[in-house]
Amino acid sequence: MVCLAPHGRFTRTDARRAPPVPRRLAPRASRLATIGSVSSTEGNPWLRVSRRVAYDNPWIEILHDDVVRPDGKPGIYGVVHFRHLAIGVVPLDTASDRVLLVGQFRYTMNHYSWEIPEGGGDFDEFPEAAARRELAEETGYVDGEWRELCRAELSNSVTDEVTVLFVATDLQSGPASPEGTEQLQLRWVAFDEVLAMIAGGEIVDAMTILAMQQLALERVTRRG
Repeated sequence: MVCLAPHGRFTRTDARRAPPVPRRLAPRASRLATIGSVSSTEGNPWLRVSRRVAYDNPWIEILHDDVVRPDGKPGIYGVVHFRHLAIGVVPLDTASDRVLLVGQFRYTMNHYSWEIPEGGGDFDEFPEAAARRELAEETGYVDGEWRELCRAELSNSVTDEVTVLFVATDLQSGPASPEGTEQLQLRWVAFDEVLAMIAGGEIVDAMTILAMQQLALERVTRRG
């Protein structure tokens, strides 16, 4: 995930120039599923009065908004804007039914984390191209057959970060070239063991959980 260190290319813009302030936030088109009878195009009850950049760096921008809340009262809203798309891939060895996990220390959470290979891509870049690049850099694995699993909003009460997740099979091994901010371990783990690690709280990374549970759901659906 894109946090403290750059994943992929970026172009630095004048981040201190806040985005234009519309009178009302336009509803964004979403590829996420509609839940029940609730429409994804319900009117926006929030009114943005002003916006300023409170902090920025090459990877994130923190925005401070003065708003009128849905109940009509004045309020504030802080938004963490990510400058890159979050991408992740489940490298799957179909012959042995094993998943390649990456281990690394996560500075933000101050603990070690086992997770699928993850990174970031530019918004004008095809997500699969970014995922292929990140997988090659972190693990050395290339080529293979790729399929998009799902898209998700990672913490939509405070950030606009969106992830695109893939599964890749028939990969070919090669030399890895991780960045200076990445001290990585690689481990092939049985598919069911990864699910057990999630159930037991050993894996807590959101993108890993989303991708693995999507694959597990597909298997259950096929058997049904």
